[in-house]
Amino acid sequence: MLLKESETLELKKSTSEIKEALIAISAILNKHQNGTVYFGVRNDGTVIGQSISDKTLRDISKAIADHIEPKIYPEITNVVINEKPCIEVQFSGNNIPYYAYGRAYIRVSDENRILSATELENIILKKNREKVSWESEISEYSLSQINASIVREYIKKANQSGRINFKYDSDKNILKKLGVLKDKELLRAAEILFCDENKLEVQTAVFAGTDKVTFIDIKQFKGNLFYLLEKSEEYIKEHINWRAEIQKLEREEIPEIPIKAIREALVNSLCHRDYYAPESNKIAIYKNRVEIYNPGTFPEGLTPQDYIRGEEQSVLRNPLIADILYKSKEIEKWGSGIKRIFEECKESKTKVTFKRLKTGFVVSFDRNPDFEETTTPETLPPKLPPKTTPKTTPKTTPKQPQKTSDAIIELIKQNPKMTKEQIAQKLNLTKAGIKTQIIKLKRQNLIKWEGPSKNGEWKILTGGDKKD
Repeated sequence: MLLKESETLELKKSTSEIKEALIAISAILNKHQNGTVYFGVRNDGTVIGQSISDKTLRDISKAIADHIEPKIYPEITNVVINEKPCIEVQFSGNNIPYYAYGRAYIRVSDENRILSATELENIILKKNREKVSWESEISEYSLSQINASIVREYIKKANQSGRINFKYDSDKNILKKLGVLKDKELLRAAEILFCDENKLEVQTAVFAGTDKVTFIDIKQFKGNLFYLLEKSEEYIKEHINWRAEIQKLEREEIPEIPIKAIREALVNSLCHRDYYAPESNKIAIYKNRVEIYNPGTFPEGLTPQDYIRGEEQSVLRNPLIADILYKSKEIEKWGSGIKRIFEECKESKTKVTFKRLKTGFVVSFDRNPDFEETTTPETLPPKLPPKTTPKTTPKTTPKQPQKTSDAIIELIKQNPKMTKEQIAQKLNLTKAGIKTQIIKLKRQNLIKWEGPSKNGEWKILTGGDKKD
């Protein structure tokens, strides 16, 4: 039998090194919560044996009881290794941090390092947070502040998904069944999911280059999680490039980044963020990439590659919120988000990078600099009308297809209050495609919107007009 020291295994030549062994036990507990120490084996793995008596085992047990806090109850046994008597100490404990002789240590490879004050503070904070997670704390909001229409819409989607079999009767009963109303008090999970007035927000920005020096647009959204998910997805759709292709006589608009991957990243960022952190979720759109950031570090000891390979189970920071989103099919399967993003991007040949930061996590989608130039909506023929019985008509000169941008300007001239939805309907195009065209027209200083979002109107600009 060959033994080698590791992050969970410590070797000591004899019980004369009991103090060093106890330090190793505390360090291993603080890192892995379980491990083993052998007495009678040198640290290079050479088995030399150990003189053992009942008193030897009692002395080890007493030393552990006297010098390690909080208390642990190890299993201390005689073992024979390579035909030589040794002592095996198996230990475990989840009540971190553990101290040996009044100091806290952490295991790094096969060494024991003293924890700094900051590291110790972080361990204690993490421990306290895990005892009562943020989402399970009592909210300062009341049942009257719940957006009933959001609850109804949620139940409708959850029923359609087949993951909930009860119908909407009242906010109170639904929230109780979902586990976010206890003793007539809302939990914070309900506040985030179903209250419009809460502290959750998403900051969005479009930058002119590849850094944060100059921004073109900046917005801030506040509201319930479902609203923020919708607005965030809409914002990215409006500011990435699209192209149109004709597939079987049907016009199909294709984004430079797969929308399914974007939505998955947005859901993950809102579902798995650290709600104790005061920072906002952020969306940054650069010339060469789109980044989605959420506060809250990645699970310790794991990497995004572990999830891409499907080798790890999910570690949920907010399991209650995650379960509710799962039931409405906002998330498909726990722990599959990163894998689904990766596979969507692989299929569309979009490079995606997952970045672990000290303060949070970023999903970064590369943009294709040549994407917009391949085929733009203006260069494609309009969607063909349904086939009808041909009629005999006088021969006329074929009319050239009108550019989408010109058609939009003509419609605005006719009705300055026309909405994007109405324009899309008139031109038989998607709302997303029209939004893309309007963004281009604004950037070309050809149109602008004046007044409030609901009661304003479009203004056609001349070359000398100054844009807002």
